[in-house]
Amino acid sequence: EEARVATATLQFGAREERERRIKEEQEKYQLILEEEEMINFKQKQSIQEVRRSLPIFPYREDLLAAIREHQILVIEGETGSGKTTQIPQYLLEDGYTEGGMKIGCTQPRRVAAMSVAARVAQEMSVKLGNEVGYSIRFEDCTSERTILKYMTDGMLLREFLTEPDLASYSVIIIDEAHERTLHTDILFGLIKDIARFRPDLKVLVASATLDTERFSCFFDDAPVFRIPGRRFPVDIYYTKAPEADYLEACVVSVLQIHVTQPAGDVLVFLTGQEEIEACCELLQERCRRLGSKISELLVLPIYANLPSDMQAKIFNPTPPGARKVVVATNIAETSLTIDGIIYVIDPGFCKQKSYNARTGMESLIVTPCSRASANQRAGRAGRVAAGKCFRLYTAWAFKHEMEETTVPEIQRTNLGNVVLLLKSLGINDLIHFDFMDPPPHETLVLALEQLYALGALNHLGELTKAVTAGYFYNTARLSKGGYKTVKHQQTVYVHPNSSLFEEQPRWMIYHELVFTTKEFMRQVWSRPSLCSSF
Repeated sequence: EEARVATATLQFGAREERERRIKEEQEKYQLILEEEEMINFKQKQSIQEVRRSLPIFPYREDLLAAIREHQILVIEGETGSGKTTQIPQYLLEDGYTEGGMKIGCTQPRRVAAMSVAARVAQEMSVKLGNEVGYSIRFEDCTSERTILKYMTDGMLLREFLTEPDLASYSVIIIDEAHERTLHTDILFGLIKDIARFRPDLKVLVASATLDTERFSCFFDDAPVFRIPGRRFPVDIYYTKAPEADYLEACVVSVLQIHVTQPAGDVLVFLTGQEEIEACCELLQERCRRLGSKISELLVLPIYANLPSDMQAKIFNPTPPGARKVVVATNIAETSLTIDGIIYVIDPGFCKQKSYNARTGMESLIVTPCSRASANQRAGRAGRVAAGKCFRLYTAWAFKHEMEETTVPEIQRTNLGNVVLLLKSLGINDLIHFDFMDPPPHETLVLALEQLYALGALNHLGELTKAVTAGYFYNTARLSKGGYKTVKHQQTVYVHPNSSLFEEQPRWMIYHELVFTTKEFMRQVWSRPSLCSSF
């Protein structure tokens, strides 16, 4: 009997101990969950504080009232005012996405479309690709749930092919309109046209420069809404003589600033990936040589081909006691806002497309930037405190050698792709298309002649049916014992591993021929409706 009582007591005590442990574990989990909720709450609170601190926030209601009142509105706001990230959210909160409608915002650069979409998704506490997404060439991060869509201007042009009236959009925002890229200029003409028969479509043209009157005039005297920005005084310094090697001058200037100037991050403008990587290597090498004589210098590049995780590093806060140097293309002029920049180094150059209509050659050349671009670069130094801009050219060169504004891309590029795109949209009268700045007449005529010579246009100037330019002769027709190529009547075969081996369609298009035991077609495709019309 005593043994039974002892056993029962032991079991009861073990059960009590087990229950006590379970209770302790539950309390721990509850504590962890509460801590996570507190962290998430603090993050949301800090994000909301940042949103409220942006220059655009006090004008929210006035802006929404202006959008309700006018179909087309030109918005002028400095870089960093919040127009790119906040306006779509204000429109969402005001009900512009009801009934399954979307808000579209175009960006001239891939990097900007991706980074802005990621930031807005974070502010809205949603997963990127759901309610907020982006669409760039070769990458579509959207879904059926997407209601705020950031995209490059070229991607919106592609949407015109499948949806000419943009019926799924309630608002279209053309951001960074001052950059006047080729696709942006075409969008101006197309959207101005569809706005006439879609009075429910709201069109917002956002620009970071003072040239908004031209946009207003083009869109039938549309009103201009101005958002004042935060700007601190910027001291501008010029060189006494032109620099023979501006890349070396940039490296020396960064090190001089790092050694002699007070705390603050540095932004260096260069023309492309090759120069940026060379500059970063030189800076890192010279910092290694100096060793502990100088404080830590973080060198961060930013250009279009850089992986996304590397691009995001430029937005990370600078560690205490260190200085950050961001080496960028002209994407950092207006498309991206990097906090903490106090010093700007401007060599005064950028890369631009240039087209020679006589030779038919298009090239990407390094050329002096415009005075408007130089002023935008200097303005990057005055966002958080009084800053300094070191221009590696003379004051005389700024006044006499630089153009007032950048020549629109449509006036200095090959128009072959533009003609094909407009023709595919059913716009045949290109001479009278509503361009903001019409391209040179000889460039347009030359593009039509080239497309006619290539067989893309017929004698009436209409598009001919084609799969891909250059692939017409990569077509083969089914015959006895295999396929015959169109060009040389050569006998070729579908590889047994191909998914089309059993089907044997009447027509095939191939990428290339590979000879093993026989002449096999590689990367084949079958579309009888297209092939049979050749």
